[in-house]
Amino acid sequence: MNVRETYTVDITRGDRHNGNVSAITHSGGNEFDKPVDNIGDKSFGSAAGYEAYANQHVYDIRIPNCGNGRLFVGQRKEPFYIAVGKIFDLFNLNPLGAESGTKNDLEGNNVSSIALEVPIACVTSGKEKVIGGYTTASIRKNRQADPSPASGNNNVTRENGLWVQVSRLGMPLVNEVVIGLDDKDRFNASDPSGDSQFANYVTHPSLPALVESLFPSAKAPTNFPRTDLVAAFLTGIKGVNQPANVKASEMLRLNTGTPTTAYGAQNPLGVAAGDPAGFPNGRRPADDVVDLSLRVAMGALCTLTGTSDTFAVGCKPVNAPAGALALTDGVRKDSREYKPVFPYLNTPLPGNN
Repeated sequence: MNVRETYTVDITRGDRHNGNVSAITHSGGNEFDKPVDNIGDKSFGSAAGYEAYANQHVYDIRIPNCGNGRLFVGQRKEPFYIAVGKIFDLFNLNPLGAESGTKNDLEGNNVSSIALEVPIACVTSGKEKVIGGYTTASIRKNRQADPSPASGNNNVTRENGLWVQVSRLGMPLVNEVVIGLDDKDRFNASDPSGDSQFANYVTHPSLPALVESLFPSAKAPTNFPRTDLVAAFLTGIKGVNQPANVKASEMLRLNTGTPTTAYGAQNPLGVAAGDPAGFPNGRRPADDVVDLSLRVAMGALCTLTGTSDTFAVGCKPVNAPAGALALTDGVRKDSREYKPVFPYLNTPLPGNN
């Protein structure tokens, strides 16, 4: 452990570039320590030993003009599950097979995670219960390598210039599956307020046609423009997670007024399976967003809405011949496979393995 890693967290009210900035603090000030990654069993003794060490870096925080919360930044076991290889090999699997039992290609990985818990009142207006969220990552515009670093100076690179946004994520798999190749980098550099430029990828998607070409019995939906996908990805579903006066923009939306479903009772298929606290109303670690995204692309909302268009998504079962099919990548997890307490994601795997 040669380097102490620290971080700070700010809350910005108003414009995220030029708004009013306040520091998030804890009992020791506004600087937080990140735990070192799980080097291995010899360094930490066991998984329990590492977790005890990592738990020392779960902070009770104070958020100015908001209240108290919790914060953890550090390594966790990869929570996402997907049959990556089979899906990207032109769906080299049985899409109507068992919903579990296929290898999760991410099972042996760890990820760096940011877990933040805040009061609902901190992120709502008091009138509108639905919130929208997305994350971005940015790097400095310029980076130079020092060919002759001085002794005692570990800063072998110098970074300067403006911050440049290089990644963006709200709803899962949007850039990978929905946005076309020509615009993936443009999407990563953009904000939701400009999403009208990408609307055609949602209203006229290519994935359903690909699925039908590979599996002719799985007919692609016929309703164009795909207003059901606009609801799923850009506005939220009416009566579930659509805010009033919504502007179409790609974000992960959550109705904070929906009661949570108890640990162990959560259905990984979320709203589609009668669990209103699940995806696409927010996203829990165990929610099967791969299966759900595939089914929604093939018209599941048209089928779920019924002939009366209950969810007001602009289509009916007749528009989606394959909308009721239980399409799957064969990988499934349960909420009980994750920690029941903050930060909810599991202990990272030791590096010696």
